[in-house]
Amino acid sequence: MSHLARAREVFAIELAALKSVRAGLDASFGRAVELVVETLARRNKLVVAGIGKSGNIGRKIAATLSSTGSTAVVLNSVDALHGDIGIVNEGDLVLALSYSGESDELVHLLPALKRFSVQIIVLTGSPKSTLAKHADVILNCRVPKEACPFNLAPTSSTTATLVMGDALAMAVMDARGFKVKDYAKRHPSGAIGRAMLVKVGDIMRRDERNALAAQTLTVKEALLVMTRAKSGSVSVVDARGKLAGVFTDGDLRRHMANDEHILMRRLKDVMTPKPICIRDEALAVEALRIFNERNIDDLIVVNAKREPVGLVDSQDLPKLKLM
Repeated sequence: MSHLARAREVFAIELAALKSVRAGLDASFGRAVELVVETLARRNKLVVAGIGKSGNIGRKIAATLSSTGSTAVVLNSVDALHGDIGIVNEGDLVLALSYSGESDELVHLLPALKRFSVQIIVLTGSPKSTLAKHADVILNCRVPKEACPFNLAPTSSTTATLVMGDALAMAVMDARGFKVKDYAKRHPSGAIGRAMLVKVGDIMRRDERNALAAQTLTVKEALLVMTRAKSGSVSVVDARGKLAGVFTDGDLRRHMANDEHILMRRLKDVMTPKPICIRDEALAVEALRIFNERNIDDLIVVNAKREPVGLVDSQDLPKLKLM
């Protein structure tokens, strides 16, 4: 078998495994979400425990939960019996990961955990295992087979467990009403932080870089305004100073093809009315979404009174490292 054929086979096996686990989702998943929400509402935390490959998956699940507002810590299943179990408090919720459900380290940990008033959610491929018998909720991650040609190395099973953890984290997000602003608080650094904490008002061109023109001005006069602002567009305002339209370099080229008197036309006659705009208080990530969805080069920024107070130029985004 070629390398490419092997890769495609692994993808096919793991995709089939995920479909199988998805088909087996039942009311237990809903109960698991409820337990997590109840635990967090009491200001308690989630304790994730696993060993080997399941431990690696557990760390990622804990990280996803924490980053989406569900406080989670990782308990080392080996060190737990040597003092680390001290991170567990009364009322916490334990997420135990073991595909076989018979991992010695986790099974030996159960009596110690039971001394605390905690509930246990088990992610396993063996619903009748020793670990599962001690669970309050079982999330069945059983897969038809591993992607390993010997059906030994954890592959499909770890993928399924990871996705189950992701599904749990996302469902809990919805249940707790977790918003994008909450997500931003937990990602203050890097591209995510810049895009989600920085507001449009922080990155927009303003004052002399923000081209404004009354709708009674001619196109020629508006071009001079655009030139001084070094802008490819001008925000057109009405007599009250509110946004009425936009006129761009592209509009000029399109009109010149059919109107030799375009330079003397009033802006109100050639502008694009009701242009796409964004509030100055919006997050920069919203501006990114608009640029990605709409075929525009400039995005007008307005305040609460719908007065154009700035402009976001798509050419500015790369240097702001928001993309």
